[in-house]
Amino acid sequence: MGRAITFSALQFLLALTWTVYVIFLPKLAAEVGLAKNVVPWLLLLDQAIFAVMDWRLGMAADRIAMAMGRLGKWMALVTAVSCAAFLLLPFAAMTGSPWLLIALTIVWSATSSALRAPPLVLLGRYTPAPQQPWAAGLFLFGLGVAGAIAPFLTVALRDIDARLPFAICSLTLIATTLAIASGEQRQPAKPPVEKPPAPASGVPVAFLAAIVLLGLGFQLHFAVNSAPNYLRFAKPAELEQLMPVFWIGFNLLILPASLLTKRHGGPFMMAAGALVGAVAAVAVAQAGTLRFLVAAQFVAGAAWGCVMMSALSAALAMGRTGREGFATGALWSLLAVATFTRIAIVIAQLPQQPDFKPLLAWAPAVLWLAAGSLAAWSSREARPAIA
Repeated sequence: MGRAITFSALQFLLALTWTVYVIFLPKLAAEVGLAKNVVPWLLLLDQAIFAVMDWRLGMAADRIAMAMGRLGKWMALVTAVSCAAFLLLPFAAMTGSPWLLIALTIVWSATSSALRAPPLVLLGRYTPAPQQPWAAGLFLFGLGVAGAIAPFLTVALRDIDARLPFAICSLTLIATTLAIASGEQRQPAKPPVEKPPAPASGVPVAFLAAIVLLGLGFQLHFAVNSAPNYLRFAKPAELEQLMPVFWIGFNLLILPASLLTKRHGGPFMMAAGALVGAVAAVAVAQAGTLRFLVAAQFVAGAAWGCVMMSALSAALAMGRTGREGFATGALWSLLAVATFTRIAIVIAQLPQQPDFKPLLAWAPAVLWLAAGSLAAWSSREARPAIA
């Protein structure tokens, strides 16, 4: 339990660094002479790097854990490089060199992947299988809290010197990672594992396809559609209070949903969460009052929490034992692909095109329904699978 709480704090801080980065990137880019329209392309580059490195570092974590028995020191070393690059970003902007800023961004993006799949390798190794859904819920709880406070941070940090939040995020993140590495040192070199399950046959392609569709549905629903839907009934200044509703639903129900995942399995609960999310997305699009819209967003957030927690639990189960990094790295990489696609859609200005707006309104529901069907199919261990 204590380890999962520490990992939750780690994910909170990691998500916080991304929020701080997105808030200050336009200002940092302007300081080195980059045009405003370059910023979305930098964000697109970040997601491309995440998509590659999350999977690669997940697989590397598997190999290191199997060969050396200790993963925390390696994770702390890579995180130290990541935090150093992140800390230096505002100082690079002060030099006026765009290439230095971009180079540090690439280093930070690549090395920050050490804090997504690799911690889940530790979680998978030291957490008994029946407790993994609850641990996965705690792991993601920090991500939800960071999402909830992001709108407030956007306002609060607007006029602050970038060096202060970058330094705070970097130092607290490396301190938390060192605490995790220290905790692993106190564990037996070969952690006791209950009777090993039969070797996994791989990660079903249907499961991976479901992750992409779920991620894209989430990106379109929350990052693209949420604000315009709220603005049908509210003023722009009220978005700061309204946008966190989705994450409140995520946080409040993610842990109770883990009890159902323990009983029914990850893919089944992925499918159930996707179905509820699809219905909620339709309700959001068709909402006639702000009160109804807020309620529908709360349900959509709760459904997304169930989907993410059960998907993570399913990936850990598919990776047991010794392939947790491969399976969870694939999950994070494909979620990055979904984010990449959303940013590309925004760069292409498709949300502003009248013919595309009706598609955007219904796309999340359609994507989540399709993903739920694939998740249900993957629960039958459909072939082929990626091993």
